[in-house]
Amino acid sequence: MVIPDFQPLLRRKRKHRILEEKLLIGWQEWCALPKLHLPAIKAKIDTGAKTSAIHADNITPFMRQGKPYVHFEVAPLQGTTHPNINCTAPVIGERHVTSSNGHRELRYVIQTPILLGEQTWMIELTLSNRDPLSFRLLLGREALRGRVLIKPHAILRQGQLSQRSVKSLYFSVHIGLTFAN
Repeated sequence: MVIPDFQPLLRRKRKHRILEEKLLIGWQEWCALPKLHLPAIKAKIDTGAKTSAIHADNITPFMRQGKPYVHFEVAPLQGTTHPNINCTAPVIGERHVTSSNGHRELRYVIQTPILLGEQTWMIELTLSNRDPLSFRLLLGREALRGRVLIKPHAILRQGQLSQRSVKSLYFSVHIGLTFAN
């Protein structure tokens, strides 16, 4: 009689325990990008995308103390161009990205911390004009790997923000901003 090995069962349980410690998110979530002065931006969670991207306008590269930087503007709220936030970040590279419609584009890559739920970690973002798309921030596999569990039919598992709350967040960070309704 062969006695089954119990080790695979222990590995499965340990793996299950690790999965339970990950952040449970839906296919869209509110996040913050504090170093970019974006206290609330709704992200689409897209495991079909390798890289993450943020909507950026007026992208202008420049040098600061011999290092490449980029200045850009972000309109973080869906369906409006207000507020329009000025951002500056060091460039960590450039990457060819192929969109879901097959268009290949060379994009600047920056690195910034993201706050999602109660967790903060560093992610890489490519800068792209996402104007025709619904979400101003797309979080791909590389940004999510090892940190989250995705419930694909759920949205806003980490909490909802009212339009009034979002406006007050931007007003407190960017005094004097005006909002279009």
